[in-house]
Amino acid sequence: MSPILLVLTNLPDQASAERLAATLIGNGLAACVNILAPCRSVYRWQGQVESATEIPLLIKTRPERYGELETAIRNQHPYELPEIIALPVSSGLPAYLEWVYQETEGPWPVC
Repeated sequence: MSPILLVLTNLPDQASAERLAATLIGNGLAACVNILAPCRSVYRWQGQVESATEIPLLIKTRPERYGELETAIRNQHPYELPEIIALPVSSGLPAYLEWVYQETEGPWPVC
């Protein structure tokens, strides 16, 4: 079994987070997407300190699907430069990791 990835991104509102999660699951690019509670993000953008409420997403996928997943996020994300960070999962419950792997085998029909 190949390792899996935990991919992080933030969306500006609940509706866009839910749409993206549904797209990723529907297309087999993710096995699970956790939509977290809103958080406050503080960052520097174009020379200015900004602050915004965002909805974090935790996305579980396999490395082989990362390129397609990144493209799907970029195509649907409203930000000019979305945060997309992929972290390798070094260990976890084997049955869960296998489930993630199986659910992202694809290709699935495009939703």
